Amino acid sequence: MNSLNRYAPHVLGLLRIVTALIFILHGTQKLLGFPAPPAGGALPSAFTLMWFAGALELVGGLLMLVGFQTRIVAFVLSGQMAFAYWMAHAPKNFYPALNGGDAAILYCFVFLYFVFAGAGAFAIDKESRA
Repeated sequence: MNSLNRYAPHVLGLLRIVTALIFILHGTQKLLGFPAPPAGGALPSAFTLMWFAGALELVGGLLMLVGFQTRIVAFVLSGQMAFAYWMAHAPKNFYPALNGGDAAILYCFVFLYFVFAGAGAFAIDKESRA
C-alpha cells in the first residue's frame, strides 16, 4: 500500500478539481440560473447575502479549480459553508440529511482539508506541484 503514496498529490489535485467544478455550479445557479434556477425560481438581487454567496462560490470555485492561492481561498470557502449551514440549514432540523445541509457540511470540511493539505497536483500554486 505504500506504493500508493506516490499518487497522493495527483488524487488530491483531482479532489480539488472535481470539488471546484461542482461548487462552481452552485454559484452559476445562484447568479445566472444555470444549470437550473435556484429554489423559488428567482435570482437574488445584487449585493444581498445570497448574491455574495453565489459570487464566492463562482469566483472561489474558479480559483480552486486552477489551484491559485488554494489555502487562502479554501479557508474562506470553508467559513462560507459553515456560515451557510448554521444560518440556512441547521434552523430547519437537527439532522443534516433532513435539513438539506449535508452538502454544506461536506464542502466545509473538504475545503478545511485543503487549507492544511494544499492544492495537490495540477495547480498554479508552486508549493503543490508534484
